[in-house]
Amino acid sequence: MKRVKRRLSQNEEFEVMKLVLDKVLWLGFIIMGYGLYRSFIGFIEDGLYYLVAGAVVLVIFAWFVVKEFERIR
Repeated sequence: MKRVKRRLSQNEEFEVMKLVLDKVLWLGFIIMGYGLYRSFIGFIEDGLYYLVAGAVVLVIFAWFVVKEFERIR
């Protein structure tokens, strides 16, 4: 038997994308916040690595989500 795939409406796709992007943004900001905390309690170099890593996470996941959203369209 052939299964029929259900297509999401544009509004539903946008809502799903918002949910995923929100979680990823929280993850990136938590990493950056930890880096800021490490900068305050220790050497600035310790926290700088986490700040850069958080920024990279934000950029990569934002790019990935936008790319997937455009592919679905």
